[in-house]
Amino acid sequence: MSKQATSLRNCFFCGRHITAGHGVMLVKNDGQVQWTCSSKCKKNLRSLKRDPRRLKWTTKYVKGGLRKKK
Repeated sequence: MSKQATSLRNCFFCGRHITAGHGVMLVKNDGQVQWTCSSKCKKNLRSLKRDPRRLKWTTKYVKGGLRKKK
């Protein structure tokens, strides 16, 4: 096997690839697993409860903005 492992996971918040041995895993009570690549993503996801589709630096960003329900 090669020394450089391929990325098996993506960051739950920003969508970046996470290499083996990196990132932080959170397992919720319902069994859902959330991997985050950095403390920046971890803080935005859990503490600040931000939507990744509204932040330009994420790959989940939606150009043109999201429509709010009235």
